[in-house]
Amino acid sequence: MNILTKMLVSGVFTSFAVASSYGQGVETISLRQAVDSALQNNLQIKQAQFQSAITDENLKQSKFELYPSLNSSFSANKRFGLYFDQTSGGLVSKGTQSTNTAGGNLSSDISLFSGGRLRNQILQNKALLMSDQSNIEKIKNDLSLSVVNTYLQVLNNMDLIKASEQQLALSNQQLQIAQKNFDVGNNTQADLSQAKAQVATNQLSLTNAQNAFELSLLDLKQLMEMDPQRNIRLETPVIGDLDQIESSYSGYQVYSKAVGNYPDIKVAEYNTQASEYGIKIAKGALYPTLSFGGQLYNNYSNNTYDQIPDPLTNTSTKRKVSFGEQLNRNFGQSIGFNLSIPIFNNYRSRANYNIAKLRYQNAKASEQLAKNNLNKIINQAVQDLKSAIENYRATESAFISSKDAFEAIQQRYDVGLANSIELNTSQTNYNKAEFDFIQAKYNVIFRNKVIDFYLGNPLTL
Repeated sequence: MNILTKMLVSGVFTSFAVASSYGQGVETISLRQAVDSALQNNLQIKQAQFQSAITDENLKQSKFELYPSLNSSFSANKRFGLYFDQTSGGLVSKGTQSTNTAGGNLSSDISLFSGGRLRNQILQNKALLMSDQSNIEKIKNDLSLSVVNTYLQVLNNMDLIKASEQQLALSNQQLQIAQKNFDVGNNTQADLSQAKAQVATNQLSLTNAQNAFELSLLDLKQLMEMDPQRNIRLETPVIGDLDQIESSYSGYQVYSKAVGNYPDIKVAEYNTQASEYGIKIAKGALYPTLSFGGQLYNNYSNNTYDQIPDPLTNTSTKRKVSFGEQLNRNFGQSIGFNLSIPIFNNYRSRANYNIAKLRYQNAKASEQLAKNNLNKIINQAVQDLKSAIENYRATESAFISSKDAFEAIQQRYDVGLANSIELNTSQTNYNKAEFDFIQAKYNVIFRNKVIDFYLGNPLTL
């Protein structure tokens, strides 16, 4: 690392001077803390977790479909007027009198054959659950990369503030010299005006850098779901020699490692599996279904009487049947099989089967599209890293040259061999070169983190 680069890197450590405006109680946030805070508080992640929990409940319910069902019901009624009493087996007409009835049943049913729909529904829900869980990881990865990018943008703006302050201080020194020379008649009014214009330009650059810093810091707080009024400052990482960053990656090398673990691909693959099971579920509806069930039931009516014959008079008398006797007499049981054969249901089952096959084909296309997009993005990321490194080296060379040129022009200006226009032009070029170099430095760091992201490496600095 050359002396100039070391100077700029070490300057990052002193750039926290801009944080002094926050006052007391400033909290220092590292990149790892920023990422963890975002992952813990982000509402999109929480929504994805809720969706995963819903899918998990659907999976549990589909598993319980394999077990027998058990249901019971009870009823109690008071009836008026004419009606047929099922319990007593007679027509009841008592005018304004009422009849009390009660009943209850307990039933159970289990599916013996359903065309494989129950089993395939379980497998489909498992695939959907894995898709939802992969979607959570996808959101986390995307958010982590956004936090890293914004974190580096804040550090970049902090460096720009420091550079702007140094340039403003230099312009003020030149203004003081120009004022003194003007006072003794060595400079013209135009020279003094040029010096004042340079101070104003650098003051504007400093203001713009401070505004960019505040906005980027606000963006970072929003990503972390943090109160915008909370006072924080960022921990400046130790940045190594950027010339030593690995840049010989190939798109195929990175893609081969990323495609097996990348959440976007996992989501597409599990959705394809779910659609494949959807075909089997829809096909199962074309087959007959067989179930076995049983039932226990009982009824009571206060209108139930027994006819008791009297052999002596050849007549009969009515005896009201008690509640306990009715429960014993009316208690019934039943068991049986139920076979349902689909013959024609207005093309619904066949249409659902055909639609399920089309959804599977669409899911396969989406999966391949996700892989193609990932391949394209990774190859672009590899190229972006190479371009960023080349740009960094070019801006470093331009910065060194413009700095040397400015120092030479300044020395000539001090002895009257250069005018103020030449000096201000040289300083403007020097300022721009320094800004470009700072931005190029953080662009290399970010592009390198993007490659680490696809390789599955930790997002740390």
